[in-house]
Amino acid sequence: MSRLELRQNLKQKLSPQQIQFMKLLQVSNSNIESEIKKELEENPALEEVENNDKETLDDLNQLDYKSSQKTSKDSYDYSKESNISSKESFRENLLNQLNYIELNSNEKIIANQIIGSLENDGYLRRDLESVIDDIAFTENIEFKLEEVKKVLLKVQKLEPSGIASRNLEECLTIQVNSVEDPSEVHLIAKEILINSFDDFKQKQFNKIYEKFQSPKEKINEAFDYIKTLNPIPSGGMEDYTTTEFLMPDFIIKKGDNEFVVEFTSDTKQINVNKSYISMFDQLSKMKDKDSESKESYDFIKNKIQSAKWFIEALNQRYNTLNKTMNAIIEYQRKFFEDGEENDLKPMILKDIAEIIKMDISTVSRIVSSKVVQTDFGVFPLKYFFSESTIMKGKEYVSSKVVKNFLKDLIHSENKERPLSDELLEKKLKVEGFKVARRTVAKYREQLNIPVARLRKEY
Repeated sequence: MSRLELRQNLKQKLSPQQIQFMKLLQVSNSNIESEIKKELEENPALEEVENNDKETLDDLNQLDYKSSQKTSKDSYDYSKESNISSKESFRENLLNQLNYIELNSNEKIIANQIIGSLENDGYLRRDLESVIDDIAFTENIEFKLEEVKKVLLKVQKLEPSGIASRNLEECLTIQVNSVEDPSEVHLIAKEILINSFDDFKQKQFNKIYEKFQSPKEKINEAFDYIKTLNPIPSGGMEDYTTTEFLMPDFIIKKGDNEFVVEFTSDTKQINVNKSYISMFDQLSKMKDKDSESKESYDFIKNKIQSAKWFIEALNQRYNTLNKTMNAIIEYQRKFFEDGEENDLKPMILKDIAEIIKMDISTVSRIVSSKVVQTDFGVFPLKYFFSESTIMKGKEYVSSKVVKNFLKDLIHSENKERPLSDELLEKKLKVEGFKVARRTVAKYREQLNIPVARLRKEY
């Protein structure tokens, strides 16, 4: 069975409530109220209520459909707000740029999903098939791979150059291609990136000299030009990025030997509209319905059902977020007790998915957009997950632990004789970290630390 058939079969199994739930799950607590307001405007079978009222709903089907979300807006400590640069701002800038390029309605949906899938460094590491799956879940629209590839090329033309690249090679190549009236050096640089990137990355310059017929001086100029390119696409947007306050979705408070999870949203209490229930009840009792009554009956029934789905999806969202946050706290309990990054345990999406007994995709949707306030600062939920794990002795540690140690090694090195990746690898192994040199290079690049020869000071 093809991947497309699997996606279609999966989508067919999803109820309208599940689709609604997945869509709401990605919304931050600060934006959930606007989603509720939108639904209240579109569905007359929904109404905002001040007090809990189960009477009309009990008459409907013995279920309470009110939103049960508890809020803690009044207890929020605004002194704990994080005045760090909001990662949303660079994505918002990209979304604004979409208004100036030619896109139809479907292409805008794809472009929005691509931008929403970008990591904080500006790369698109989520494969396009998964992007298609995400759109199918949230929008209930199935796109072909070629359609997504076409839109990706348009997104990659946005500024800064290199945004939405899937790897470093593509990032640098896009930047070279964006040069107007390219010189000979630019063209050589492009050829090197396309045909000899691995050699360049591994500093096998002699192989490149042998492969190209251009003068050595020109090739060296191309090398120097490539080194000026930005390996972190989002880094080029610093001038656009404004410092904002991040509003957490969760606030973690420590009680007596336990942690309490509070939500920061001030969610409206909603219910199924009483008048609609009354009309539905009256029409249900009619034995012989004329065409107009039948049409009214079907309309009201559909609106009430849609209202129920939305309220149930809200409740499910709240319960899922609460379970997920508590599972993360329990897994990373030591960190939440002392705030030491080196105390973070190796943790991947699958670990939390197994605890809460839900799909990995569900956890991914939660983690991608949520922020938590702790006694030690404000963190995106992504912070608590490891991209990979490394053996230290007989135990696994988070990649963050290795990165911190690597950063300390480089910080304390002799700047006249900076440590190569090979020497860094050896020093890490002395400390018990079983790490390959390519992994050292990868972590160094992620820390935005240049190679040894560029760190040398005279």
